[in-house]
Amino acid sequence: MSTPPARPRAALLLLAYLAFVSLGLPDGLLGVGWPSIRADFGVPTEAVGWVLTAGTVGYLTSSVLAGFTLARVGVGALLAGSTLLASLALTGYATSPVLVVLVGCALLLGLGSGAVDSGLNAYAAGAFGPRHMNWLHAFFGLGVAIGPLIMTGVLSAGLGWRWGYGIIAAAQLVLAAAFALTVRAWHRVPAGTEADATVQAGPSATDGGPAPTVRVPIGETLRLPAVWSGTLAFVLYVAIEVSAGLWAFLLLTEGRGLSAAVAGGCVSAYWGSLFVGRVVQGLVAERLGSGLVLRASLAGMAVGAALIAVPGPAVLAVLGLVVVGFAAAPVFPLLTLTTAERVGAAHADRAIGLQIGAAGIGAALVPAGLGVLIGNTSVQVLGSALLVLALALVALHEWGTRRPAAEPPAPDRPGSAGQTSGPVLPVVDGR
Repeated sequence: MSTPPARPRAALLLLAYLAFVSLGLPDGLLGVGWPSIRADFGVPTEAVGWVLTAGTVGYLTSSVLAGFTLARVGVGALLAGSTLLASLALTGYATSPVLVVLVGCALLLGLGSGAVDSGLNAYAAGAFGPRHMNWLHAFFGLGVAIGPLIMTGVLSAGLGWRWGYGIIAAAQLVLAAAFALTVRAWHRVPAGTEADATVQAGPSATDGGPAPTVRVPIGETLRLPAVWSGTLAFVLYVAIEVSAGLWAFLLLTEGRGLSAAVAGGCVSAYWGSLFVGRVVQGLVAERLGSGLVLRASLAGMAVGAALIAVPGPAVLAVLGLVVVGFAAAPVFPLLTLTTAERVGAAHADRAIGLQIGAAGIGAALVPAGLGVLIGNTSVQVLGSALLVLALALVALHEWGTRRPAAEPPAPDRPGSAGQTSGPVLPVVDGR
């Protein structure tokens, strides 16, 4: 069997990293740019809710649909079209005359971003190992961090908030062109891998052409308990990650008596530990196996949440936040990476689409619900709520890994733990 040249694989990996950065960039623009946007349009501060809601609806819709249509349209075409849509939406941001037009553009941006997120995660779960899967998600955080710097820079230069969105729109357009030029390359599966041995068949398995797709009825996918337990796991995980970052400042100031400046630095340390954790634990997962690192990370999240919940000095809560951030770092990428093992390769794309959509629900509804709970009780309840969510996630994951897979996983090979290059993954959870 022939092996595809290294250059296309390296090019695809670079494009994937850039795409994850681009996914985070718009998220970082809005926070800094909204005061100027609000002033230009003459709307109240809370009107940002319309923008966020429209974006969330678009994101949820496209991320779920992408998982169910990926086999039909192809990864490369999906990425090229969705990135182009995101570029057009950001151009609309930059030229919107009134808020209602910007809200419509937010819906389009959500549609483009959700499809890119779902499509890239589905592809990366089969084509890349734990190290790159973690680093890809770390680069999303890098994009979120760069976004505010871009908007701050254009505002400081007196160019206006529209220039910030225009710059990102141009970058997305270049990325869309790169995806369009590499559409055929995204179909290739490296030879000599588990995927090559178990999924490919016939002439296309040896000539470097597209691997045949095993299609199963959608109803069969939706009837799998592992699909829904995995989807719920993403709701719980993202709920913990976002809730900790959203409400930590309030806990540290009102609940533990820290000054605003110190508390702000501690919240930054939380997000920083998430980024560093993904860089470091990507290497660890590749050496020790995804299953072991995933279990340890889930346990670490529970330990960190317990430290936040314990009444005591502020240092305990700060330590708990850093532990939660570092432990949580590889959970999202590794849960995505092991999806095919839990549900079977034929159902993986659809399951990942559902999971990415569920992540949006966990990021929106649960933190908002915690805000209501905190408003009616005390901010001290945050730690206990995070602990309950973390323990539920541990239990759900253990239940899911003990159920038989929808189809037999590929056998392990010496030295292959966590190093996969196709839609069928090696055994990484010890089953």
